[in-house]
Amino acid sequence: MAEYIESKMEEIADKISDKIHRKSSSSSSSSDSDDDKRSHAHKLPFKSKVYRLFGREKPLHQVLGAGKSADIFLWRNKRSSASVLGGVTAFWFLFEVLDYHLITLACHILILSLSVLFLWSNASNFINNSPPAIPEVVIQEKCLLKAASCLTTEINRAAIVVRTIATGKDLKAFLGAVAGLWFVSILGSCFNFLTLVYVVFLLLFIVPVLYEKYEDKVDAHAEKAIMEIKKQYVILEKKIMANMNKEKKN
Repeated sequence: MAEYIESKMEEIADKISDKIHRKSSSSSSSSDSDDDKRSHAHKLPFKSKVYRLFGREKPLHQVLGAGKSADIFLWRNKRSSASVLGGVTAFWFLFEVLDYHLITLACHILILSLSVLFLWSNASNFINNSPPAIPEVVIQEKCLLKAASCLTTEINRAAIVVRTIATGKDLKAFLGAVAGLWFVSILGSCFNFLTLVYVVFLLLFIVPVLYEKYEDKVDAHAEKAIMEIKKQYVILEKKIMANMNKEKKN
């Protein structure tokens, strides 16, 4: 009887030791797998930052001001966008295609307004209605001072930029200004001022919408183009500096 009890106790002890061994092996295997995952995660390269045109970090809607103007240029409110574009197109059509003059248009609008006010004020006596009230225009002094301060700040900034370019301290800014003015002069020879303004306005209604739709593709191609432009700029800068050094030596 004692031998039977001892054999049973040995079997129970063997079972308990087997269970403990299995748990320890499973825990060690799980820890090994966790370590493998961590090491694999460390080995994985970090995802590079997505390139955005002009180095922007905000969405295009916020870059444009995130207001009514941004909604109009991005066609969020199609009725408002269509009405603004139609009004500008009608204005351009009157002055460019029909050869209408600004002074003539202003005089005709004033004549029509005065005629309507005159007829309305005289007809109100017969209809027993109040004549039209012409509101007074009141401009606060704070608004004028704020506008003058903003204008002065922008003029001073432009003066600083012009001074920097003219003194030759920044070669990149000088080349960029010359290229920009040269491009504008070419456009000015192809279009008159009013048509040029209208073309710019049309581009404001077309380019942002298309860019927002195909943003990733445009940014990828722009990144490649900018890298190539930087390479060519470095080569051009080296040539210019080499020529300047040769002239100084001579």
